[in-house]
Amino acid sequence: MMRRNTLFLLLLVVMFSSCGADLNMKKGEKFLAIGEYYDAAEQFKQAYSKTSAKERDRRGQIALKMAQCYERINSSQKAIAAYRNVIRYKQDDVNTHLSFARQLLRNGNYKEAEKEFMGVLDSLPDNELARNGLESARTAPEIKQLGSRYTVKKMDIFNSRRADYSPMLCGDEYDQLFFTSTRKEAQGDELSGITGAKPGDIFFSQKDDKGKWTKPQTIESGLNTEYDEGACCFSTDQRVMYLTQCSTDPDYPRYATIVTSNRSDAAWGKATKLEISRDTLSSFAHPAVSPDGEWLYFVSDMPGGMGGLDIWRVRLTSAGLGGAENIGAPVNTEGDEMFPTFRPNGDLYFSSNGHPGMGGLDIFIAKVDQRGKYKLEHPGFPLNSQGDDFGCTFEGLRNKGYFCSNRGDGRGWDHIYSFENPEIVQTLKGWVYEMDGYELPAAQVYMVGNDGTNLKLSVKGDGSFEQEMQPGVDYVLLASCKGYLNHREEISVKPAKESEEYTLQFPLASIRVPVLIDNIFYDFDKATLRPESATALDELVGMLNENPNVTIELSAHADYRGSAEYNKRLSQRRAESVVNYLIAHGIPKERLTPMGYGVEKPKTIRKKLTEKYPWLKENDVLTEEFVKALKDPEKEEICNQLNRRTEFVVLRTTYGMFDENGQLKNPPKKKEKTESDDDDGFLLIE
Repeated sequence: MMRRNTLFLLLLVVMFSSCGADLNMKKGEKFLAIGEYYDAAEQFKQAYSKTSAKERDRRGQIALKMAQCYERINSSQKAIAAYRNVIRYKQDDVNTHLSFARQLLRNGNYKEAEKEFMGVLDSLPDNELARNGLESARTAPEIKQLGSRYTVKKMDIFNSRRADYSPMLCGDEYDQLFFTSTRKEAQGDELSGITGAKPGDIFFSQKDDKGKWTKPQTIESGLNTEYDEGACCFSTDQRVMYLTQCSTDPDYPRYATIVTSNRSDAAWGKATKLEISRDTLSSFAHPAVSPDGEWLYFVSDMPGGMGGLDIWRVRLTSAGLGGAENIGAPVNTEGDEMFPTFRPNGDLYFSSNGHPGMGGLDIFIAKVDQRGKYKLEHPGFPLNSQGDDFGCTFEGLRNKGYFCSNRGDGRGWDHIYSFENPEIVQTLKGWVYEMDGYELPAAQVYMVGNDGTNLKLSVKGDGSFEQEMQPGVDYVLLASCKGYLNHREEISVKPAKESEEYTLQFPLASIRVPVLIDNIFYDFDKATLRPESATALDELVGMLNENPNVTIELSAHADYRGSAEYNKRLSQRRAESVVNYLIAHGIPKERLTPMGYGVEKPKTIRKKLTEKYPWLKENDVLTEEFVKALKDPEKEEICNQLNRRTEFVVLRTTYGMFDENGQLKNPPKKKEKTESDDDDGFLLIE
């Protein structure tokens, strides 16, 4: 009787265990279908433990589900253990061994990975992932031993006990760092079914007065939500943030989307979806804006790719986005290419598990050659490791910045590291600003070199721009902005033994308001130009040569002291002296109109001048009445000095452009488009 009861109880235990395992499997399948891999793995793990070891086929099938989930949440050691069970229970096939080999590679088990890849190639000799994986397993130890000039350091100030990834520097001085974190301070109360941690939020840190990074803070605005936010980048003027967002729906698969947030003063607004495509069944993630601001690169699994996740791009225009295009080989492979980002010199950095590397995601550099084709480089160890390495951001033009990696973290959490490669870099930093005014972030700088360089450079919010230059090359740079005259500079770069920075100034003259010609000096009470005026006058000659279709009125002005008639005659003679100098230096007489105004046009104060003289206000007019009302001899003398000035104002911008019939003398020629052409329309500076 006791034996019969024991058997009955055992039968009940088996029945309930089987029912419990079935329930766990159903839950696990539901989580898996919507991309909640962490929760799915937990359910499959429980189902596995409730399944008898005698049910070998079923155990092997559950182990395969577990392995696939662990693989998706970067838990390599657990994935390897699960794949071993799949093989032990003989539920494996060639794809199982390929996935198993890739996890071994990611965990640094190079010898065992090599055997597994060889076994896969026996069955699938043309499999690209297996071929590249085998090469990785054989060469990774040598790459690690060889090392590189890179130095890498874990940045504890940024990191938490959860995932911290995708750093992105911002600010004109690169003094702000934005990144994604799943730390406890992130919004939301529930843990993500995808990762087992809180949904990611964008955090930021900034440097203090001593140049030290502060403790990261969450962004107190509508930018972060209870959903996942991550992998951000910025427009060239740093006023628009592009970021990845993954919303939650309990009954729908997780599809990542790219959203944008606009900055108002120092606050980032609520994000809105960027409509890249009408495809609602594909993910769009990891945005990156090209240095010239012309293209948005991103990652997607949309149809038309080469396998896995690919890097795509769309053109950014004032009218909206262009059509999406896959950037193709050699960047994209049958594996996953992710986390594109740009070094300011134009090099594309991305991470891939499809190219030969050291395991997991490796960082690769795609440089464009003279034919416009990508050439790939692997930067080696320690920038790359056996784990996932991705998400570079650069501190200016030098090979220095931050990236993230989950190397050495058994749970697969990502952490932020610094990197530096002390290479010799010769850079140019320039500033574009209005003469007698402020910076011009709307300006464009064109750069042409005698080595074939032809670039269009974007200007930052402070009017500055940066560009790497090559030794032994002569460059011509032209700054232009709507409503202003062009300014041209030339520079020759000599070979150097250490990194160095060249600096250039690009003051642009307005075509709307009078422009002060500073440092023009005359003999006392005469119209004779003093020798120290030559520098300013030669610069004016250069500007007129750079803008050959411009005519100007050259005017001289006086203060109120002395008779009005005398001041007018003296200022007329002084204006004529400047014009005669310009004519003597090759400027056609027809382009120049000398005008002596005396006291007729007193100085009108512009905003920039109020910074130097706070007691003056914008639009103050320095009339005799205004100056005398100051009742301060020092301030009165300053106003008189401001009134005694030489200026020019643009009259026409079409001089010499038309013939006697009103037709353009040199109409633009329509260029026949070839396959190698693009639509950037770079300016050729002759």
